[in-house]
Amino acid sequence: MLADTLHQLLESAAQSLRAGQFAAADAHCRRALALDSGNALALQICGLAQRQLGDLGQAELLLTRSVDAAPGNPEFRTNLAQLLGARGKHAAGIEQFRRALTLDPQFRPALLGFARTANRNGDHAQAEALARRLVALDERSAEGWSALGTALLGLNRTSEARVAFEKAVTLTPNYGAARYHLAVALCAEEASEQALQQLATAAQLGIAHRGTTLTRARALMQLDRYEEADATLDSALRASPFDAEAQFLLAQLRHVRGDTDFARTFRAAAAAAAAPIAIRCGYVDVLRHAGQHDVAESSLRTLLREHGAMPELLSSLGTVLQETGRHTEAAAIASEALQSRPDDAGLTENCVAALLADGQADAALRHVEHFRRLAPADQRWITYRADVARQRNEDLYRELCDIGRLVRTYDLPTPAGFHEQIGALLGQRHRQSAHPLDQSVRWGTQTSRGLLHDTDPALRQLLALLDEAIAQYQSAVGHDPNHPFLARNRSAARMVGCWSIKLRRGGFHINHIHPQGWLSSAYYVHVPAESADVDARSGWLKFGEPRFAMPGGTPTHYVQPRAGRLVLFPSYMWHGTVPIVGEEPRLTVAFDAVPRGSDAAGS
Repeated sequence: MLADTLHQLLESAAQSLRAGQFAAADAHCRRALALDSGNALALQICGLAQRQLGDLGQAELLLTRSVDAAPGNPEFRTNLAQLLGARGKHAAGIEQFRRALTLDPQFRPALLGFARTANRNGDHAQAEALARRLVALDERSAEGWSALGTALLGLNRTSEARVAFEKAVTLTPNYGAARYHLAVALCAEEASEQALQQLATAAQLGIAHRGTTLTRARALMQLDRYEEADATLDSALRASPFDAEAQFLLAQLRHVRGDTDFARTFRAAAAAAAAPIAIRCGYVDVLRHAGQHDVAESSLRTLLREHGAMPELLSSLGTVLQETGRHTEAAAIASEALQSRPDDAGLTENCVAALLADGQADAALRHVEHFRRLAPADQRWITYRADVARQRNEDLYRELCDIGRLVRTYDLPTPAGFHEQIGALLGQRHRQSAHPLDQSVRWGTQTSRGLLHDTDPALRQLLALLDEAIAQYQSAVGHDPNHPFLARNRSAARMVGCWSIKLRRGGFHINHIHPQGWLSSAYYVHVPAESADVDARSGWLKFGEPRFAMPGGTPTHYVQPRAGRLVLFPSYMWHGTVPIVGEEPRLTVAFDAVPRGSDAAGS
């Protein structure tokens, strides 16, 4: 009789839980626990009901007791793991996922939950491995494909991510979250029209949040639909003025449109009495990008007085000081910033740059080597290792920056009138009025969207010519397993980004590298007549000079531009442009390429 009553109570509890009647489920379980206080199923259902009713502390207690009562049940451990994650107890939740999968390596809810948790925690490599196990077990798991896509997005493998999300929405067309993430992947690939279509469908399915707004704004900006993008961001910021990412996007948009007061919305948010430190720091960073170093320094010192020696503030101040030539002070402040967070890549890069600018190559070396081990294909750390080697007069510098072997020039065969045609097409695509805040170009413009998805036949012909040159380059430089650039030369490289730059009077590129690339380029469509002067070198491409003043950091090589000329070189090599001085513009196409099967974040 007792057993029958208990069984009926548990059945009723389970039915109520499935029906969303959580208070009823809890009541049935309480009656069951009065009959059997250690019943694992009653504890489990009661815990799940309490979670839905909002008492997470009670839910954790009950779910933990259910796991203790039935330690071999992977479902109970999975539910506990998800609750622990929701409460911010990530390490404990991960341990429960691991135990669930030890009990049953093919338990799909644990694989999915663990993959999603890993993605939320930024461990995208772990998430990828788990999601791949899940879709191998069930290739029709839309949630598994979506989790895999999220992991691949986090690893900057956008093409693979797009494929995964496409599978998810094909399997489950009304999967709104997957459609949103597909839009993010499409936007990253600059397939802007398709991204907007996916966002529209996601909205019809009830998906509308900050991420959808920002993705829509980015896609509109890529399409040069500036008024719509401005309205989208302005509306979002009226509701949430302290969204630093949206504020930067709006400032960027207004800057490229030539708005002299481009940061007015950001400034108003930063001046608000309730402005969080993140929004105030973001505004200071915009000031620095715009060259307003005095105001940026003053603002940062005020923030430091108000909030203390926060690492982000110290690091930003160090960068401002370094960019204004106070290298010793910058190195000391940037080193102080790094002490509390030595594994922060951004703080480390700022510190390394300051140390190198101050001639402290030995101090920079240990930071550089640490991140070279963590991210061997991140071009920054190869660059800085070369800078260290240069200051220390090591042979490694000459190996990494072997101009004769690694910088190659190709004068591409093109039909008569080809460059005039390409120039006219690119002119139609240069719709901005000023340079982006976060790019290397100054006194010029950049196309809003890359050229890889452009369907114009002449541009497709140009891309085919560039592909042929990449293949020639790869064949010429060869493979060397002991060289960080040549070791990746194991398969045909593909372009992962392609854009156009138009420099006007006074225009140039700040010395820079391409952190997510492997092979970078400059292709000259139109060159001003002044570039023929071999003494002035106006508009010439230069190599070897860092973006910061560094002892011994003078240019090591120049390339004269010429219409139809393509220059290929490793993405980690410092490169910039000698300013043009006349009225005639310089028009180029540039791209990054990586070997197939090799992503920007991996080796």
